[in-house]
Amino acid sequence: MPNLLWTIIVGLISGWLAGYLMQGRGFGLLGNIGVGIVGAVLGGFIFSTLGIAVESTLVEIIMATIGAVVLLVIIGLIRRGPAVTAP
Repeated sequence: MPNLLWTIIVGLISGWLAGYLMQGRGFGLLGNIGVGIVGAVLGGFIFSTLGIAVESTLVEIIMATIGAVVLLVIIGLIRRGPAVTAP
């Protein structure tokens, strides 16, 4: 349970940071916090797949922020829809 609570806290911070970094592509403060929590899980998956170990709180926040930014980019691409070009 403490691990889940820590993931939520890191997600809150990383969601705010991702929203700040991705100006204009976020979902507002509360939406970005939610994205940050999911991004923390996504970032953990990405970094563990690459074999990168988390040793400090700062690295954990950076990892979660990268995951949240990746998630915001993916969601932005989905929201935009397919690009249609005229012949």
